[in-house]
Order: sequence, then C-alpha cells, then structure tokens
Amino acid sequence: MTWISIYTGIGWLIRIAMIPAILRRQLAPGASVAWLGIIFLHPYIGGFLYMLVGETRLGPRRVERHREMIARFRHPGPDGPKSLSVRETDVPAEEANRARALNLSAAYEPMVLQAEKISGMPVLAGNSVQFHCESGQLVDCLIADIATATSHVHLLYYMFVGDATGARVVAALEAAARRGVTCRVLVDAVASRTFFHHVGPARRLIAAGVRVARALPVAPIQRQLPRMDLRNHRKLAVIDDRIAFAGSHNVIDPSYGGRRGAPWVDLTGRFTGPVVAELAIIFAEDWGFETSEMLEVKPPLPEPPPPDGGAPMQVVPTGPSAPGETFRRVFLAAMQCARHRVILTTPYFVPDEPTLVDLMMAADRGAEVKLLLPLTPDHLFTAAAGRAHFSRLLEAGVQIHLYRPGLLHSKTATVDDAFAIIGSANLDVRSFNLNFELSVLMYGAAVTEQLRQVQLKFLADCTPVTLEEWNARPAIRRYADSAISLLSPLL
Repeated sequence: MTWISIYTGIGWLIRIAMIPAILRRQLAPGASVAWLGIIFLHPYIGGFLYMLVGETRLGPRRVERHREMIARFRHPGPDGPKSLSVRETDVPAEEANRARALNLSAAYEPMVLQAEKISGMPVLAGNSVQFHCESGQLVDCLIADIATATSHVHLLYYMFVGDATGARVVAALEAAARRGVTCRVLVDAVASRTFFHHVGPARRLIAAGVRVARALPVAPIQRQLPRMDLRNHRKLAVIDDRIAFAGSHNVIDPSYGGRRGAPWVDLTGRFTGPVVAELAIIFAEDWGFETSEMLEVKPPLPEPPPPDGGAPMQVVPTGPSAPGETFRRVFLAAMQCARHRVILTTPYFVPDEPTLVDLMMAADRGAEVKLLLPLTPDHLFTAAAGRAHFSRLLEAGVQIHLYRPGLLHSKTATVDDAFAIIGSANLDVRSFNLNFELSVLMYGAAVTEQLRQVQLKFLADCTPVTLEEWNARPAIRRYADSAISLLSPLL
C-alpha cells in the first residue's frame, strides 16, 4: 500500500467520522453544510479547523461550574452570599405584573418577559444613565469614580491594553489600592494577552495589591476550553456597588493600536440605581467562575429615586453556557415589538436567517428601520458576509447607513418610544452563539430618546446606501460577497 493510498484512506475515514459528529450537534442547516463542505473539500484541514473552532461549547466541566455560579448569585439559598432576590423559577405572569406595577405599557411586556426568561434578572425601577461616547471623557469619568471608591473597584474587560488609556486606568487602580480599596481586574485571556506580559499592566497591578485574573484561559494540551475562540466579550466596571459602567468601550486608545478603520467610536453608559446590583452580580459570577472566590453582592441600595423618577432597567447576560438563551432571542424579541421606528448600531453585521427575516418583517409592518454600520470595517471577510444581504434588506425597506468618521463600534438599539438596549453584543454569529455578552435594557420614552439622540448624531455622519447604487456595483464584488457569505455560520 502506497503512502498516497494511506493518505486518501485516512481522508475518507475523517469525512465519514465527521458526518455524525456534526449532525449530532444539531446545528443550523447552514452551519452544518458549511462544515461538511470544508471537511469534504479537504478532510485534514477541515478536521483540524473543526477541532480548533468547531465546538460551540465550553466543555462539560466549565459549563457546570458556570451554571453553579449563576445558581449561587441569581438564586441564592439561605446559606449563600447576599445577593439580589431573583426568582428560582420562571413565572411569566409575575414578571408581567411587575412590569405593570412599574407603569410599563403593554408594548413592553414581550421584551420584559423574554429578557426575564433568558437572564433571570427582574426589571428594577429608579435608575439613571449617562452616555459617554468620547473615549477620553469616559476614562476621565471612570477614573474620577474610582477615586471616590471606599470599598471595592471591579473591572471586567475584553481588551485591557498598556497604552496611554490603559496606563491612566492602571494608575487610578494603584492609587485606590494604596487607600485600602479592594480592586479586582478580570480580562479576557486571549484578547488581552499582552496585559499579562512581563512588561504589561498586570505586573504593576499585582505589585500594588490589585487582584488580577484571566477570563477563559486557553490550555490546548489539557483541552480545558474545547473551542479556543469562545471569549468573554463583556465590558463592565462596578464601583462600591453604587456606580457601574457597561457598553462597548474597552480599556484601550481609540486608535486600537492602528487597526483598520480607526478611530473606533464606542458608547458606554454610566449607571446608578438598583440596576447596579444586577451588574455587580455579573462580575461576581465571572470572577467566581475563574477564581473560585465568592464575592458578596449587596441587594439594591435603598436610595431615593432620581428627581425625574428614573427608568426601569434590566440586565441581560448571555453566553455559551446556556446555548438556548442567547442574545439572538433578545434581539428577535425587540424587533417583534417594533411598530414605528428602530435604529440599530453595530460594527459587525453577520445575520442569520431569523435575524434577516425579523428586520424585514419590522419594515413590512411599516416601522422605519435604520441600520448603522461602519463604512470602513476592520474585518474584511465579516463585512463582506454582511454586505451580501444588503440587497434583500434594502428591497424590504430597511435603511442602511455607513458611518464615515471612524469604525462605529457602538452596540445599541432603540425601539419606538418603548425601550433601548446598550451593551457588548454585535449582530453576528459570534455574539449570538459564542461569546459571553452583556446587555442592559432600558424602558420608557425618556431613556429611549436619550439614547436615540446619540444614535442620531452618529446618523448625521453617515452615508445612506440606496438600492440602485448597491445593485450597480461591479458583478465581481457582488459574487465575492455572496461567496464569502456562505461561510457566515463559521465567521
């Protein structure tokens, strides 16, 4: 038997073995076909890629540990840590009654119920938010709040880099630690790998007494993480359980190290009120998951409501430890509530079929749907996969606008005058299925308009895409986008 025969025979064994391996996962048909196509085209390369990034799971041990964290902090028993009182069972009627008690209109109820089902987090009234777009302004505000901390400072970021922005935050944490404030920093092990280099920020922070941990460290030999690109994509800061920051900013200069499309344009909310307790729970869960240190989370603070009464808000964390409870379901519920106007901003748009249909159905109902995307993306394949769907969306009446001044990295949604969403999740397969994401839902006309005004500023710097111009593109570009879109389930 020649080496060629052995090579060919093993290749066919890989092809045959991978068919049940892929089908048993019950993926969407598009993802299954894409993987089988790659494996049958080249079984060795396809099999390797599947082993590397094909499994959309954390692994049974990690899944179980993360679910234990959720049970401990969101549904604490009598001997568990102090935490926010959240029901252990799904009681839709109770949550609907809660929404009515908070004077939320019936239009909000489907969103409230869906978010409650996914997160286990109730709606809490009496919250305020300030939106920060400019990176320097946000860092100034974060540092000022760290300077007022008396108990603890908790930071969770996907990217924490030792550039000028990172150095400012590091200095603030060092000063807080010297005052006796307990500081904890959790960063993604892959996206922030330079953070842990011998000249990275971690060394300085540890020397100052700050507790530092990696989120989802990768150990390929031990296979602790079956899919290496399952990441903690959240951006969160909690200070004394009284102030929290959540949104899309990472701890990095707006240039993102000179990446394509820079400067990056983000949006983060500074939250006060009872919702901070829910955000504190998310940090405690992720910190406990990685370090086994169980933190105490205070219940909502009995502070008087803001002068305007504040807004009802609800935190919705999503991630691969609960594959059926994803950000896609949050987004689909939001679109199904839309009747008049929707504005969406996202840097990465790789929609699956349900997402496309939901957007087109909203336009069919007469809602004005505006989708804001970067004119110059940083990931060319991802952008091409999204562009392949532009014609369908434009034909359905969805308006697409391309942001010119930089890479629009804000992840936001406003729906009618009913509710708004800000967070870390993109409209792509990664945020839907793979990453740990964090979103905050904000209910009511006032806070929705507050976020919409920021979106309208983005819109003023956009170029609209017309169906005629889009269909007039060279055929080779249209075919290239369509070809790349075949890989959408894998991007």
